[in-house]
Amino acid sequence: MNWRTIIYVILLVSLTVAKALPRSYRDIEEKTSIGQRFTQLQETNFKAIAMIMFAQYVQGGTFAKAVKLVEDVTDLAKRCAAAARDSPDCLKPLDRIFLDTICQEENLPRFTDCCAKKDPERNDCFLSLKNSSRGLISPFERPNAEAACKNHSQHQQALTGYFIYEVSRRHPFLYVPTILSVAVRHEEMMRNCCGSAADPTHNPEECFRRQAPKVMKPIKEEGLRQEHTCGILKKFGERTLKALKLAQISQKFPKADFVTVNKLVLDIAQMHKDCCRGDMLDCMRDREAMLHYVCTNQDILSSKIKKCCEKPLLQRSECIVNAENDDKPADLSPHVREFIEDKGVCERFAQEKDTHLARFLYEYSRRHPEFSAQMLLRIGKGYEDLLKECCKPGAPGDCCRRGEEELKKHIYETESVMKTSCDIYKEKGDYYFQNELLMSFTKKMPQLTSAELIKFTKQMTTIGSKCCQLSQDKLLPCAEENLDLVLGEICRRHLADPINPGVCHCCSNSYALRRPCMGKLEIDENYVPLSLTPGLFTFHEDLCTTEEEKLQLKKQEMLINLIKYKPQITQEQLTSVTAAFTAMREQCCKEENPEACFVKEGPVLIKRSEKMLSA
Repeated sequence: MNWRTIIYVILLVSLTVAKALPRSYRDIEEKTSIGQRFTQLQETNFKAIAMIMFAQYVQGGTFAKAVKLVEDVTDLAKRCAAAARDSPDCLKPLDRIFLDTICQEENLPRFTDCCAKKDPERNDCFLSLKNSSRGLISPFERPNAEAACKNHSQHQQALTGYFIYEVSRRHPFLYVPTILSVAVRHEEMMRNCCGSAADPTHNPEECFRRQAPKVMKPIKEEGLRQEHTCGILKKFGERTLKALKLAQISQKFPKADFVTVNKLVLDIAQMHKDCCRGDMLDCMRDREAMLHYVCTNQDILSSKIKKCCEKPLLQRSECIVNAENDDKPADLSPHVREFIEDKGVCERFAQEKDTHLARFLYEYSRRHPEFSAQMLLRIGKGYEDLLKECCKPGAPGDCCRRGEEELKKHIYETESVMKTSCDIYKEKGDYYFQNELLMSFTKKMPQLTSAELIKFTKQMTTIGSKCCQLSQDKLLPCAEENLDLVLGEICRRHLADPINPGVCHCCSNSYALRRPCMGKLEIDENYVPLSLTPGLFTFHEDLCTTEEEKLQLKKQEMLINLIKYKPQITQEQLTSVTAAFTAMREQCCKEENPEACFVKEGPVLIKRSEKMLSA
């Protein structure tokens, strides 16, 4: 892009959004006018948010088109703030004004059908066109350092605006505060990497290479978490999402009473509903209101979030999410016996089912920060099933006590699974632990590509390296909650392109039981193994590479194909084939012409392996 042609200068040198946003959108009447909002945000911040909105709605539009839309809506906002407060255009809801601005623009045929509808159907139509599919827009490319620094020195503010536009259109459901926060980090990177150009030892290219992944990391992580949460809401419904948030908040704020925790749960659920629909204005308002409530009620919530609430607004949410759980009240009893032994339990369950179950989950969660939220949901589900059974007429008197035994058994099994996995990780290390996972998941999900299997098991291995070093009270929340993100990604992959009936059952049946369900999957009996074609196993001199990472990747691809060819392979057969392959590789890599050796010995190895596998 020729930056000299850009006459539009957009904001965010220091990004004053953190200071300019109102303390709480809930403090503003629901029908806040565009003029009031413009005055509260000030022009630079209003334009920043407008750019995000238009780029997320009109993903295929050019930067120049987005700039024009921003200028049009800003002009209206200025007029409304100055004098025309009572004009009908000024009294419209802000989201309607944004859509009107788009619909008045020519050369946007993709939105013709939506623009013909009336609100709220028009808004729903626009939201349905948002597309977060990877590949819709080409991925970011790291710019040439010299050109990027030259552009930054000449067009600093416009460059930040362009960055916001590019991030927003690639991530149409990403939270506005996340995009603004990343824009701040991007600007800091540009200053750091370009600011020392006079220093002959300074290398901008190396600086960009080192810092760019850190700048973009929040987009990837927050985007994944957002997709994950929206996936839960879409597949399992609002009740499941509320239960998950209830468990998490009760753990984080164990001193808070049930009414306060329940209020936060309802607010957070509403926020996610707005955010997952793509209603970014409501999403932003809900999020800021919740942060305001939490930070103004620290005395009844937590002693561990004081520093978070002193941070700029854009940094508060991430800080609070990552803050330590508060200490449990000193007088909190270790058990919740009243939910089992009280004679009025069945009556309360019959009269106020969900409230009674929510109180149980709240009381149990605040006592057990060492459990994962998913495990707490399984315990809550087990308690619900127990009451359904034990509150039936004629149920035996010791029915509930039998349920307690089942609970202890489930807790022991879950902790044992995690401990065993960590023992294997500590014994084998990253590469061989990932190979164990590859063998297991290739048998469970042979329909996945090699690249997908390697990616998912690599993510699981990273969880092992992160969580297995933690103390016992931190292990389960770390391991299962991070593993839940990976399983969520697998399930979204299944929704896009079905894998097999077993995966379908685990992804659809119960959110709380998804991890144990996936763990119990065995070989997909309906899978038709790969045929032994000439191209299935090929051996070339690149196997002699001294780059360990490349060699490991090639070995893993061969391992996947071997299991897809022989899903019933035993450990003994695998060991024999692996040993034969290793011997051939060592032999050929010593030869003067390794390629000729592989051409000769490769087919011999395949024939030997066939015999081993048919034995």
